[in-house]
Amino acid sequence: MTQTLGNKERKDARADDTFHLAFLHPKYWLTWLGIGLSFIFSLLPYRVILQLGRLLGRAVYRTGHKRVRIARVNLQKCFPGLDSSATEALLRKNFESVGIGVMEVVIAWWWPRCRLEAKVSYRGLEHLQADKGTILMVMHFTTIELAGRLITQRHSVDATYREHGNPVFEYIQRRLRHRFDPDSQLLGRRDVRGMLRALKSGRTVWYSPDQDYGIRNGLFVPFFGVQAATVTGTSRLARSGHARVVPMMVTRLADARGYEVCLYPPLAEIPSGDDYQDTLGLNQFIEQRVREHPEQYMWLHRRFKNRPEGEADFYR
Repeated sequence: MTQTLGNKERKDARADDTFHLAFLHPKYWLTWLGIGLSFIFSLLPYRVILQLGRLLGRAVYRTGHKRVRIARVNLQKCFPGLDSSATEALLRKNFESVGIGVMEVVIAWWWPRCRLEAKVSYRGLEHLQADKGTILMVMHFTTIELAGRLITQRHSVDATYREHGNPVFEYIQRRLRHRFDPDSQLLGRRDVRGMLRALKSGRTVWYSPDQDYGIRNGLFVPFFGVQAATVTGTSRLARSGHARVVPMMVTRLADARGYEVCLYPPLAEIPSGDDYQDTLGLNQFIEQRVREHPEQYMWLHRRFKNRPEGEADFYR
């Protein structure tokens, strides 16, 4: 098998786990420095890591005008009953949560199993035990990077993800993910065939449908009462892969108490044969979870980027 660094059409899913001398080129030295610093940060006390994350989030809130504006619009659309001061207070808390989510990458990458186990509790793991393919429907909360590490402490998962443009960063994140879950396959988020193969063989496949990926493979379905372009892939994968859909949510607990991983019972109504109803049901489920912890959801993405014909762009 041959491979070119950075090539998106890789023939071997494990090819990026191989170290290349080209990674030592001076143009990657800053990347290696950042990776080294991430390890040093991981040695800090948990409360200090959280506080650094809050400070980072506050800095982004003050300087990241584009993302702040996007998140503010999303909150205004989804929570129209909040006045401006309440919206802004929620927005500030949300960016603190975003900053903490960035710092949680160092936990996901470097914390040993014993240290992480002391900070996490699990509910609903029995929903992953059946000998049948499972779509692990993971919502875009700010804990999403850590969520992958937490679930693989208990259950092997084939993850869909977006490849990183920096080959050194790509190499490191793949190596670390396979270190904690050696049986997993990392699948491109458009690798439908790979997902179906995994599901039909009884594997659990990570899938996150709650962002705007356009309507080529989606429909406009209400989310918080607003028409949102939502992929129909969840129900189509469940139908074609003869799989169950098990939602998972990772909640960051108050007072630095750690995390709760909650796996919900399989969504019995999916697939129903009606993609619109399936997608509507998913959006309603996600909306309920977001209402429980709105400050921890990723509002900085353009969830309403695509609009039905005749509607203006929300973010301009």
